[in-house]
Amino acid sequence: MEIIFYHPSFDNNDWIRALSQALPQANIRAWTRGDVAQADYALVWHPPVEMLKGRQLKGVFALGAGVDSILSQLHAHPEMLPESIPLFRLEDTGMGLQMQEYAVSQVLHWFRRFDDYQALKQQAKWQPLDEYEREDFTIGILGAGVLGAKVAESLLQWGFPLRSWSRSRKNMPGVTSFAGGEELPDFLDGTRVLINLLPNTPETAGIINTALLNQLADNSYVINLARGVHIVERDLLTALESGKLKGAMLDVFSQEPLPFDNPLWAHPRVAMTPHIAATTRRSEAVAFIAQAIQRIERGETVSGRVDRARGY
Repeated sequence: MEIIFYHPSFDNNDWIRALSQALPQANIRAWTRGDVAQADYALVWHPPVEMLKGRQLKGVFALGAGVDSILSQLHAHPEMLPESIPLFRLEDTGMGLQMQEYAVSQVLHWFRRFDDYQALKQQAKWQPLDEYEREDFTIGILGAGVLGAKVAESLLQWGFPLRSWSRSRKNMPGVTSFAGGEELPDFLDGTRVLINLLPNTPETAGIINTALLNQLADNSYVINLARGVHIVERDLLTALESGKLKGAMLDVFSQEPLPFDNPLWAHPRVAMTPHIAATTRRSEAVAFIAQAIQRIERGETVSGRVDRARGY
């Protein structure tokens, strides 16, 4: 079995060593330009078109949960990967736990009013504030896939009203499910904390805009853990200035790194991290990929296959 590996920033040697231990029957090599030798599988992130074009592969694994970059390449170069070759994404592989940590820590930060206390500290003011009530702190999760479900699961124990919105209705204990465009207004009505975990598709680009934000509860909050293109930044800033939004926590941006002159840097009620909410963990990813390849070799079904029409 021949496997080619490409990632522009990972340490190839460490990954190939770990993969070789998990798949001792495979010959795994780092792909370099000009390599047209036979391969059965490809493990990739932002792959060059020439890496995949013309190959008869049993499967391609994207080394992350998002596949928007490779789907964008396929839109421009459909010959790179025929529909007959399955494309898989990493469904969790440690990213779910990281998303849980991120979301829970920020929700509790706002719920306990630590943002307000930090602002008072800057003014040297000693002033206890009224507590928020849990029943008035409804959390809405945009996107109810694997990671959205993990985040919802971690918030259940804190007693907040929880709701989710997705293309199709989900059945998650303790979470009210909304589905489809006709139910989006009901999902937004009364939501105090909006957590975005949507996939990046043409339908979801720019979805967090003025029209959507105006339907949230007053003094609401936004956490973006998905993709920067989901948020219209100028609309977010307008909502913050008007008081409709009380705060935003952003991990992803339309342009990364964020330009130094972007107004988000200076806004006092915007907190940011540099796209680190959930990173690909090598040990978990290798275990998932190895198990998936072994299942394919046995002719079994593998989870995580990307529906190219839907974009995830």
